[in-house]
Amino acid sequence: MVIFSVYVVNKAGGLIYQYDNYVPRAEAEKTFSYPLDFVLKHHDEKVVVSFGQRDGIRVGHAVLSINGEDVLGKNTADGKDTLEYLKDPANYPVSIRFGRARLSSNEKLMLASMFHSLFAIGSQLSPDVGSSGIEMLETDVFKLHCFQTLTGIKFIVLADPRQSGIDALLRKIYEIYSDFALKNPFYSLEMPIRCELFDQNLKGALEIAEKAGNFGAGS
Repeated sequence: MVIFSVYVVNKAGGLIYQYDNYVPRAEAEKTFSYPLDFVLKHHDEKVVVSFGQRDGIRVGHAVLSINGEDVLGKNTADGKDTLEYLKDPANYPVSIRFGRARLSSNEKLMLASMFHSLFAIGSQLSPDVGSSGIEMLETDVFKLHCFQTLTGIKFIVLADPRQSGIDALLRKIYEIYSDFALKNPFYSLEMPIRCELFDQNLKGALEIAEKAGNFGAGS
């Protein structure tokens, strides 16, 4: 089983910690002749496929590298606009690697804030007073699990739908937060967590959860 990532969101909706434990690599690399048989466009500082798909390349995939060199946002490794480079027949044949672009720091901050708002909406929509808010969201490829403390801190885990023991893991992460962030004299509440012991113990907890699926007494 797999645990994909962990997010910690403060009571104001700000992302104060994020860790990618496992990122699936769904990538495809091919050598193309001119012209390309799909349409590319600029989107959120990336070059993405907007129309056409083949051989594992899908709409929404981003250009990750050209001729073995990683692209930098919308530009090639040597600073040229990627779209303009790929419009020039003189640059063909060309090897292009496509895949899902990793989220930027700003995108993660925005998504954490959006989930914070959805959590509040979920609480307000409840027919009963005192709803816990959103505790789980499920898709075909992952489940999002959320545990909110009495002080409003949210611990969020994205995991394989078949992964067991997530409730125990969330509480273990809360315990690690209490022991290695809150008790750290250099840590300020509601601020980003930058603590080596927190990182080490979190990674250890994720490893145990993936292997055993749960936490026994004294873990």
